[in-house]
Amino acid sequence: MRVNRFVSELAAFSGEAIFNPYRDRCDVYDRADAPAIRRANLRHMLSAAIEGGASTLWVARDLGYRGGRRTGLALTDEAHLEDARLMMGGARFRRATRGPAMAERTATVMWETLLRIKEPVMLWNVFPFHPHEADEPMSNRSHTRRERDRAQPFLYDLLDLITPQKVIAVGRDAAAAMEGFGVPVEPVRHPSYGGQTEFICQVETLYGLSPLAQAAPPARSHALL
Repeated sequence: MRVNRFVSELAAFSGEAIFNPYRDRCDVYDRADAPAIRRANLRHMLSAAIEGGASTLWVARDLGYRGGRRTGLALTDEAHLEDARLMMGGARFRRATRGPAMAERTATVMWETLLRIKEPVMLWNVFPFHPHEADEPMSNRSHTRRERDRAQPFLYDLLDLITPQKVIAVGRDAAAAMEGFGVPVEPVRHPSYGGQTEFICQVETLYGLSPLAQAAPPARSHALL
C-alpha cells in the first residue's frame, strides 16, 4: 500500500517544461498506456528493492529524455530493462514506447558497473521527472532550485520506504542535494563528460570489486519484455 501511494503521489506532480512519465504521454513515441506501464515499472522496482533488502541507493540528478522519461526508471534506458530485471531478482519491467529500443550512454556505463555488484541496488533521481527546455521536449536541462524543493518530499518518502544503509550520489549536483538527509552519502564522479574511468574506479573501491581489466566480463542480455 505504501508503494502504491508513493507512485500515485508521483503521478500527481506537474510543472511547466516538465515531463512526468507517470502521468504524461508522449504523442510521438509512447504507447497508449505508457504512463500506466511506467507506474507499474516503478512499483516493481520499489517492491523488489524492499523485498530484496537493497542496502544501497544510487541517486543522480534528473531523468533524461533517452532513459527514465521512456522507462520510468532512474538511470535505466530501454536497452537495459532486462539487466534491471536480473539485478532486481526477476522484477517485470516492460517497454512503454513504440519503435526501436533507445540506448543512453550514461545508462550503458551505469549498467555495465551495476551488473558487477551482484546485489540489488535502488536507483533514483533528486528530481524524479524529466525537465526539458521550453518547446523542446526531447532535450535535457537541470531542474531549478524551486523544482527541487517541490520534489524534495518524494526523496524523504523514498528514504523512508527503502531505508538504505548508504547513498551513492552520482555527480556533484546529486551530492550537494543529498546533504542534510541524515544518511551516509558517498559521492562519485558522474560518468559523462570524461568521468567514466573515475566513476568505475570509485564504484570498484566502494564495493570491493576487482579492477575492470581483471574482472571477467558480465553476461549481457538485452531481451526486452
